[in-house]
Amino acid sequence: MANLIRSARSCREWTTNDLVAYNITIESQDVPTFFGQPELPQLAVHPELLTTQFVTHAIMMDKECFRVLRYMDLAMDIVPEEESAVVDFTKQLLQTIGYCSRGRILRSRKDIPLCICGMWTHAKTDVCIMDQDDDILLLVQEDKHHLVVGDPMPQLIAEAIGAVQMNNIRRKTALNLPPLEFRLMAGITMIGTFPTFFKIPVTSELLQAIELGNYPVMPTIVAMHVPDIPHPTSHLPSQ
Repeated sequence: MANLIRSARSCREWTTNDLVAYNITIESQDVPTFFGQPELPQLAVHPELLTTQFVTHAIMMDKECFRVLRYMDLAMDIVPEEESAVVDFTKQLLQTIGYCSRGRILRSRKDIPLCICGMWTHAKTDVCIMDQDDDILLLVQEDKHHLVVGDPMPQLIAEAIGAVQMNNIRRKTALNLPPLEFRLMAGITMIGTFPTFFKIPVTSELLQAIELGNYPVMPTIVAMHVPDIPHPTSHLPSQ
């Protein structure tokens, strides 16, 4: 694997071959292993948001929950050209369930510089959460080609690497702090309204290997959790 050809590629061009080239693997985990607790806590949201499938079925709910369901309706129309509907739904959902608390903001189409093989390219996330120091805390990548052969996971991992690079540059230049040796990035891929969750460990060794175009000796194992919920493509007719 160390002899694989590596080149400066934007995150949109990353595939599973790039993961192999940098000794990155993905490991599926169940709820207790991934989240560190037997089951997930109940969300502090309007009960109708958890039981209503379509906005037209809603009876009484606040405006935030109504927006989530309205955006969900649009995102359920799974058309690759309408990726903005998935982005809108994701942003509204994260806002409503409290991920964007005081000191955090939601960004879409955030451009992240990414250094690979000694050259600068770009990673552009669909949605991200940033803190008051402009550090990226969570990344969301929409799967634009889920009806064909697309794979958003390598793109999400490349974005996480770029985010840590950017965070470390800001620590050094703006805060006069040393770069972090390790950062566990949270990530989500979205197929319509269906999320898959990721924990992406980014080490200083991985960063150096990617920046220089080398094969890291230590493997990077990305944790993935696929929730046990109905898939949005399950209603589509079989080919």
